[in-house]
Amino acid sequence: MAEKIDPDMTEQTTPTADTQPTPEQPADALARIAELEAEVTQLKDRWLRSEAEMQNLRARTKREVEEARAFAVQKFARDVVEAADNLRRGLDALPPAAEGEAELLTKLRGGFEGVERAFLALLERNGIARHDATGKPFDPELHQAMAQQPPPEGVESGTVLQAWTPAWTLNGRLLKPAMVVVAGEGLSQTA
Repeated sequence: MAEKIDPDMTEQTTPTADTQPTPEQPADALARIAELEAEVTQLKDRWLRSEAEMQNLRARTKREVEEARAFAVQKFARDVVEAADNLRRGLDALPPAAEGEAELLTKLRGGFEGVERAFLALLERNGIARHDATGKPFDPELHQAMAQQPPPEGVESGTVLQAWTPAWTLNGRLLKPAMVVVAGEGLSQTA
């Protein structure tokens, strides 16, 4: 019996002019390999850069979300600290405690002071802090100089002599600067 020959098989196994090794093919193959390796290197570099950019984007987005959460109430916080300042002004307007004063005045003062303590504690629990500037060095990040006076004996120039209002911060970020009087050499007029 004669064996049948598959025509597809003969094409694959029969050497042709294209598959015969020639001296030019190894050089072409090496050039193609070098070209592919360069392309792989380029693609790997692009991939690494893309991964680094994605990592930076994730970190930046996370930081922005955290900042948005921490400072989303900034406008509301400014309004609230204004109420806290007004409460303090009201307390300061009361006459100082004196022996023999009316019991009603003593109770009112004590009640308002208790409200202020509770209010300030509530603000602090929510990241809002009050900073008294009196006696501290002038800090342009926290203080706004409203006036300058010659320093009293024993006080260095640049020290806050009086704070008209305290500084307020929200999670470390300035909400409202302190309005202060600063000790300054040779100056006695307002700044």
